[in-house]
Amino acid sequence: MVSGGLRDGGRIRRSVTGYLLLAPSLVGVVGFLLIPILVVLWLSVHSWDLLSPMDFVGLKNWRSVLSDPRFGHSLLVTVLFVAVVVPLQTVIGFAVAWPLSRNIRGGAVLRVVYALPWICAPLAIGVVWQWMFAPTDGAINAILGHRVEWLSDPALALPAAATVTIWSNIGYVALFFVAGIRAIPGEVLDASAIDGAAGWGRIRWIVLPLLRPTLLFVLVTGVITAFQAFDTIYALTRGGPDHRTDVVAMRMYSEAFDAAEPGRAAVMALVVFALMFSITVAQHVYFRTRTGHEG
Repeated sequence: MVSGGLRDGGRIRRSVTGYLLLAPSLVGVVGFLLIPILVVLWLSVHSWDLLSPMDFVGLKNWRSVLSDPRFGHSLLVTVLFVAVVVPLQTVIGFAVAWPLSRNIRGGAVLRVVYALPWICAPLAIGVVWQWMFAPTDGAINAILGHRVEWLSDPALALPAAATVTIWSNIGYVALFFVAGIRAIPGEVLDASAIDGAAGWGRIRWIVLPLLRPTLLFVLVTGVITAFQAFDTIYALTRGGPDHRTDVVAMRMYSEAFDAAEPGRAAVMALVVFALMFSITVAQHVYFRTRTGHEG
């Protein structure tokens, strides 16, 4: 009986210690994740102009947003933006990471250089690239030798914004791929070399399957970040021309602050959250049985 009581007391002390160690993180999760989600849910069923008292309107905001063609257009623009940005930044990031993962001279300096755009403020990057895309005295047109309306042409505005986002994120993606490549057991790569694997065949059949955990992380964070793109696009185009870069984050900003309809903006945020959650779950389900060095 005494030994059983001691064991129970030890388990309780370990549990209390564990919860105490988790407490700072739990406070952050509750304060910066759960409470904001509850506030957004509350706003979605109320009408409020940021000044007057709130009015409960039930599902009116939901019906208004889900039947709004402007929101549907913003979702379509965002999906196109994500479909361009995430695959390209993943492929280019891996292409950059492959030589950087080897002990080349100056590799540490190159890793820092590639990561600098990701560290910089997105709004500042947008301002710099707005000057580079300028039609009259911009650096890109000066190099090309003729005038191109990069940000005012409806056909070019979204690709230009996507290009800036990809350029900003390549270093971030490359650093994770470098870490993933270096975590591959050396004996696996040595055995593949003995078996004659080289070049693209080695990457396709050996390296990429073993990088699936890293690839999952890069894709999940890439999709979430692309869906939330705002600062750079705001600095470049303000959502224009002809709403061709009116991504859903721009639409939420416009509804909340320009139109003073935070209830509608809250509905949009919840729809985007549900969409991102579904994509993330689908990615996890796809990679669940395809991760690990056992594959």
